[in-house]
Amino acid sequence: MNSYRHFISEYARFAKEGKTYPLAESAPLPRPDTATDAPKVLVFSPHPDDEAIIGGLALRLLREARWNVINVAVTQGSKKERQAGRLQELKNCCECIGFGVQLTAPGGLERIHPKTRAQEPAHWSKSVGVIADILAKHQPRAVLFPHELDWNSTHVGTHFLVLDALKGLPAGFSCYTVETEFWGQNPSPNLMVELNVEHVADLVAALTFHIGELRRNPYHLSLPAWMIDNVRRGAELVGGQGGAAPDFTFATLYRLRRWLGGRLENIYDGGRYLSCADKPEDLFV
Repeated sequence: MNSYRHFISEYARFAKEGKTYPLAESAPLPRPDTATDAPKVLVFSPHPDDEAIIGGLALRLLREARWNVINVAVTQGSKKERQAGRLQELKNCCECIGFGVQLTAPGGLERIHPKTRAQEPAHWSKSVGVIADILAKHQPRAVLFPHELDWNSTHVGTHFLVLDALKGLPAGFSCYTVETEFWGQNPSPNLMVELNVEHVADLVAALTFHIGELRRNPYHLSLPAWMIDNVRRGAELVGGQGGAAPDFTFATLYRLRRWLGGRLENIYDGGRYLSCADKPEDLFV
C-alpha cells in the first residue's frame, strides 16, 4: 500500500486537466490606484513572458505597496516574423496583471548576448545607452533583471546590459537591484518571497496571453510546481544549510542588493524570507 499514490495521481490529473483550460481569456485583474509619485519598479525582461514568470515580488509591490511597476521589453524575441505578435501578447499580459510597458526600440533590442558584448562594442554601447536613458528617465527605486548565470544567452546578456547601463549613470544614482532566475538557478539567492494562491493564479492567467509561445510549449502549467520547488531550495540557500523550511507553498527566489556609489553592495548578511504577512516595501528601506 503506497499512501502517496493518490497524492501523485492528483498532481498528474491536474497537470493534464490544465491543458484543457482556455488561454488568454482572463479579464484585466484588479489594479490598485497608484500615485503619480509612487516609487517605480522596472522589470527588465529579456523576452516577452519573463515579466509574468519572475514577477511575484513586482506583483506584491504593486498590490500591497501600490508602487508603479513597469515592464521594460528588452527584446521581442529573435524571430522577426513573431516580434509584432509577441509585443501584442506582452501588452495583453501586462494589461491583465497591471504592469506598465516601456519599449526599448522598434522590434526590441537585438543580439543582447555576452558574445555581442565581447565582439560588437559599438552595437553593445548603443544598446547600453538605451537602457541607461530608461533608468535616468524613470529613476526607479528597484530594478529586476536576470542573474549572471541564468543560462539563456539573452538572459545573461540582459544581466550585463543592465549592469553596464548602471555603470554609465552619474555617481549619485542609486537603486535596489533584484536579480531573478528562471533558466539557470542562482547559486546564491538571499531572498525568498512567498506567494499565495491568488498571486500564482493571477500570474499564470496573465502568462496565458503569451499564446503563441504556450501553444508550442505549455510552460504556464509547470509554473506552480517550479514555485513549490523554490520553497525547497530556498529553505537551504536562503535560510541556511540545515535550517527549517518556512510554511510556504509557493515562492520565488531573488538576490537583493543595492547599486550605490557606482557599484553593487550587499545590504544584509545571510538571507531573508518575505512571507505574505510581511510588507514587501520593507525590503527597500
